[in-house]
Amino acid sequence: MAGTKTRVDLDGNTIKPITICMIGAGGFIGSHLCEKLMSETPHTVLAVDVYNDKIKHLLEPDSLPWAGRIQFHRLNIKNDSRLEGLIKCSDLTINLAAICTPADYNTRPLDTIYSNFIDALPVVKYCSENNKRLIHFSTCEVYGKTIGSYLPKDSPLRQDPAYYILKEDTSPCIFGSVEKQRWSYACAKQLIERLIYAEGAENGLEFTIVRPFNWIGPRMDFIPGIDGPSEGVPRVLACFSNNLLRREPLKLVDGGESQRTFIYIKDAIEAVLLMIENPARASGHIFNVGNPNNEVTVRQLAEMMTQVYSKVSGEDAIETPTVDVSSKEFYGEGYDDSDKRIPDMTIINKQLGWNPKTSLWDLLESTLTYQHRTYAEAIKQTIAKPSAN
Repeated sequence: MAGTKTRVDLDGNTIKPITICMIGAGGFIGSHLCEKLMSETPHTVLAVDVYNDKIKHLLEPDSLPWAGRIQFHRLNIKNDSRLEGLIKCSDLTINLAAICTPADYNTRPLDTIYSNFIDALPVVKYCSENNKRLIHFSTCEVYGKTIGSYLPKDSPLRQDPAYYILKEDTSPCIFGSVEKQRWSYACAKQLIERLIYAEGAENGLEFTIVRPFNWIGPRMDFIPGIDGPSEGVPRVLACFSNNLLRREPLKLVDGGESQRTFIYIKDAIEAVLLMIENPARASGHIFNVGNPNNEVTVRQLAEMMTQVYSKVSGEDAIETPTVDVSSKEFYGEGYDDSDKRIPDMTIINKQLGWNPKTSLWDLLESTLTYQHRTYAEAIKQTIAKPSAN
């Protein structure tokens, strides 16, 4: 059980128990981070969110070894005066709250900007005014497009890492035009990063900024019509999972040519725990957290997921596993995309000695096993309903 033996940080100092105010604790990342903190550390979590479905198993009976170390506070940070009190009585605030589904950037740009910039302002302000440390979750989207994407298609420089590897301290943030509303999310996230950085420089705010590169694993995103809205479009992995579960072709937007890297949630959470427990090494830094070894095009991802799902479900793949759709048809007007997203890992490796471990095949197998076990039966019943009427 956590807390029975002395735990030390990377510099050999004893890790003292702290209280963490975690905003967005009920989400995908929050639920995994809460599990890690409960099972492996002595820290206390004030879990703030509007939903707690994904952390219910942590909140239940008093018999759990961590009873009393996690408290759920149901509140919306948009308009709740209790937020400052929770930040005041914590040593560290972690802000995970965000609208972060690409389909929403186009259709709900105002909500996206408010959620990722305006709603985060009070959190930064309360941390700064009360001298509390902040770990703020940003996104790899802040990089926008690569420099290489502006070079001619046949330019050999496109193969030069200097033109596509994304570095926290030197890479520019390149977005599409204002009418491409897909960039509403990236711009809002970039602006709050700049504000946090400025609070650090001018008012001494102790901060760490995390830029996740496609964290993947169980409980990620919703499956439309089962544990989320039937109309919504989740992120790529849940989108493909939904198609596989329903035995539908996987839709490849604009041919699925975009390249992405994927990292297993459990690897990523290891990195976050190191940030929490090594403030002297993490404060003042922006960290890419991704796995550059797990790079694929979206088309390759679809092919791999089809193979993995056949293995975990025991079902043969359908005859036409993928179908091409235009971004306009899939996301609506105003969509734009970044070409490649490969994180440079120099800073996190130097500061925290961290490296991701899990291969793409293994993380897909773990995730799709979970998806199949959790949703396959519910989806079968949903599909069967219309014909029963």
